[in-house]
Amino acid sequence: MKRFASILFIAAAAISTSAQFAQPSANEVPAYNAAPPSKGQKLPPIMSGAQFSAPVQKKAYQAAARNAAVLHQLPCYCYCDRNHGHNSLHSCFESEHGSNCGVCMAEAFYADEQVKKGKTAKQIRAEIIKGAYKSLDLNKYNTAGK
Repeated sequence: MKRFASILFIAAAAISTSAQFAQPSANEVPAYNAAPPSKGQKLPPIMSGAQFSAPVQKKAYQAAARNAAVLHQLPCYCYCDRNHGHNSLHSCFESEHGSNCGVCMAEAFYADEQVKKGKTAKQIRAEIIKGAYKSLDLNKYNTAGK
C-alpha cells in the first residue's frame, strides 16, 4: 500500500507541477547548454535527495549528481524553462522540482543509463529530443536499495 501511495503521489505531483499544459510546437526544444561547463565553471549543487521518502526520488537525485555535467547539456521536456527559468535538466535537481516531476526523473535516469553505455551528452540529448526517455518505467526505481 505504501508503494502504491508513493507512486500515486509522484504521478499526481508530476501532472500538477509540469508545464505540459502549455502546448509547445512539435519541434520546440526546451532550453539546454550546448557544451559542458567551461573549465573552472562551478555548477550550482544538485540537492542530495536525502530528504525525500520515495526511493525513486532519492535515486533520481543520485543519478543527477553522478551526471551533473551531462544534465547541464540536456533539455527538460516538462518545459520548466518557461515557468521556472530553468536552463537545462540540471536546474531541475538544484531544487525539489525534480522530485515532483516524472519527466525530470525519467530523463535523469535515462541519461544515467546512457552514460553507463558510454554515450556522450550530445548523443543523449539527441535521443531525449526524439523522446527515448518516455519508454523508461519509473516503477523499477521505486524500490529500496541500490
